[in-house]
Amino acid sequence: MALSTDLSEILKSNGANMVGFADLRKLPENIRDVFPRGISIGVALDPGIVLGIKEGPTREYYEEYRRINRLLGSLGRRAARFLEKQGFSAKAYAATSVGIDFKTHTTRLPHKTIATRAGFGWIGKCALLVTEPFGPAVRLTTVLTDAELPAGKPIDKSRCGDCTVCVDACPGHAPSGRNWELGLYRDSFFNPYDCRKTARKLARERADIRETICGICIAACPWTQKYVKKRLEHE
Repeated sequence: MALSTDLSEILKSNGANMVGFADLRKLPENIRDVFPRGISIGVALDPGIVLGIKEGPTREYYEEYRRINRLLGSLGRRAARFLEKQGFSAKAYAATSVGIDFKTHTTRLPHKTIATRAGFGWIGKCALLVTEPFGPAVRLTTVLTDAELPAGKPIDKSRCGDCTVCVDACPGHAPSGRNWELGLYRDSFFNPYDCRKTARKLARERADIRETICGICIAACPWTQKYVKKRLEHE
């Protein structure tokens, strides 16, 4: 317990908003590189910037996206070094699109899979991780390890219920409105191809950005709105 507490404190003192631990032994060994545990690290988006992406991406959002990716990379490496100094093996993963198969828009071990196993949240109709503290306005990275860290309680079903806010807001009509549950193939409830096509178009037109970045569903989510309202009221 002291190991997990110390690691959480180190990461949060350096910018992490969420730190959780997952038991990965039920996942195939080849996708987790034989490691039995995963560490999920989350950093929330700036609420003021989130307010500006209701109609699509902005230059400020793009810069925030890049800043958080850099921070997550630093946090992942810091966590791995800490564990290695304690005598454990650890492997940090990039927060960006490294390892994505762009033909299928899939990756071998998504960060959000580790996050649901750690109990951070569930997969929303927008195919993003949705958390109670921040909605989907949080970016993630992963560290795999053999350290015996106390695992959180996995979340296996969506808590979106009948809400269709992100479905209605998506200009690419990517979410079908179907709720996620463990084992459900992503493409059966979300169209990543329409999402990518629309996101790239919006990024070019609205912010002269040549990357796949949107954010409309993030800003629209009621959980995000709750986070933004709470944060801005205390500033």
